[in-house]
Amino acid sequence: MHSKLLNLRIHFLLAIPFLLLHPISAFRSSGGGKLNATGYIRSSCASTLYPEVCYSSLHRYAGAIRSEPDRLARIAISVSLSKARRMAAYVSRLSRQADYYEADTESAAALHDCFSNFGDAVDEIRGSLNQMRGLDASSQESFRFQVSNVQTWMSAALTDEETCTDGFEDLPEGPVKSDVSAKATAVKQVTSNALALVNSFVNQAAP
Repeated sequence: MHSKLLNLRIHFLLAIPFLLLHPISAFRSSGGGKLNATGYIRSSCASTLYPEVCYSSLHRYAGAIRSEPDRLARIAISVSLSKARRMAAYVSRLSRQADYYEADTESAAALHDCFSNFGDAVDEIRGSLNQMRGLDASSQESFRFQVSNVQTWMSAALTDEETCTDGFEDLPEGPVKSDVSAKATAVKQVTSNALALVNSFVNQAAP
């Protein structure tokens, strides 16, 4: 018993410097901030059409989002832009291959149209992101004009992405059709979620 008490005292004395350097309150505040942010992302994503996709694509940015709706919307748009760019590059590569190997006319046309649509979507999402980065909160009129642009462009981007998949509907089933459609659908879901979060931000910011 005496040796056990002595060991406990030794461990306590050794722990004092660590406790002084790392107070318990610090642990709670640093961990709690991220926990609150991830909870905020989860609850915000619940209002989107694809909540699990929304959360999985955004939770890693919890530290930057910090439970702020404008940051959440801006980062969601940024994620959407990144995925749309990759999709455009992917379809561009497939389109060049189709031309080189002289693929059937309908498939080649669908790929060309899809690349064009995603190119437009990239431009629209990029414009939305630039508007979000430069929001003028000092002027209500300017703010409303800017967020209206964001909503319009994100809606247009989603329409362009949907037009890509529409172009493959009448084509015979095959690996290119299924792969492009699956990848485009994944991008559409992220874009849809970003638009929903933008709308939520606008509703919260409205007077």
